[in-house]
Amino acid sequence: MKKPAKLRIDWTQVKGAEASRLRQRKHVLMHEFKIPDGLLPGTICVSSRKCGKENCRCASGEGHESWSWTFMLDGKKRVEHVPADQVEEIRGRIEKGRDFQDAVRGVLTANAQLIMLDRQQVRTRMKKR
Repeated sequence: MKKPAKLRIDWTQVKGAEASRLRQRKHVLMHEFKIPDGLLPGTICVSSRKCGKENCRCASGEGHESWSWTFMLDGKKRVEHVPADQVEEIRGRIEKGRDFQDAVRGVLTANAQLIMLDRQQVRTRMKKR
């Protein structure tokens, strides 16, 4: 049985302006986004609903605001009520979580592009021989 080939990547050996740009982007993202505490996944949104009381202001106009936080947990969608006094804190943590996820995706994408660029350069060197 043949052993699977090891992935050989020395990021510094991939040449060219694009490789340099990718390494720089990866370096900036990795140092800019340390894993902070308190990040949250998901989204936060507001909805309005009527309480059903005849004399309430919502009976003849807009309903009462209700904030909810939607996220996935163990592969299942969860929706949690957010008290009005916690909306800004939860929203900020969700935005920071999204920024962190974007940074990680950026690093992963740069790694994949560097591998593809390295393979192209190896093929080009082989053709020149």
